[in-house]
Amino acid sequence: MRIVHTPDDPPAKGFYSLLTASIAPRPIAWVSTVSADGVLNLAPYSFFTVACADPAILSVTSVGRKDTYRNVMDTGEFVVNIGTESLMETMNDTSAPVGPEVDEFELQGLTADPSDIVSPPRVAEAPIAFECVRHDVIDLGTSAMLLGRVVSVTVDEEIMADDGLPDFDILQPPSRLGRHQWGYAPRTRELPRPRK
Repeated sequence: MRIVHTPDDPPAKGFYSLLTASIAPRPIAWVSTVSADGVLNLAPYSFFTVACADPAILSVTSVGRKDTYRNVMDTGEFVVNIGTESLMETMNDTSAPVGPEVDEFELQGLTADPSDIVSPPRVAEAPIAFECVRHDVIDLGTSAMLLGRVVSVTVDEEIMADDGLPDFDILQPPSRLGRHQWGYAPRTRELPRPRK
């Protein structure tokens, strides 16, 4: 037997909960921004992916109009940091509902590392950082999709494989699942795409 739900007839926990418990694991963009007043902000976003490869554009969706959204609208810049399993609790802590006057780097004891091109800093403790400038913002009603064109990428040498790319087994990025669940890096296997 299958249970059918529509947005007009959602499950008891709501449609958002059904979406996030079903579409998993989701990678996490740990987004750093700076306000027009110069206050640093840091927050995790699991509605995140690569939107385009050429030009390189990342997509981060803000559910609601949070500080990150406001800062990107005001300054046009943000950094997508990629965290590790060892940073999982700190990443989660940066989702706490604090006021826009609070510096989340300072609150969590994180190091704000100056970016190469954009004003918002990188998270020094995170091994990968994508510096982005606003490409577009798509209003989705209760959410907004922030599209950022990548202008610089910083990667720690310690996580690099022999082929010059990040080694997933060393990086160990966490993910978001449903409810209050976070995921550890999964097992991997090689599976080349079919060729003609």
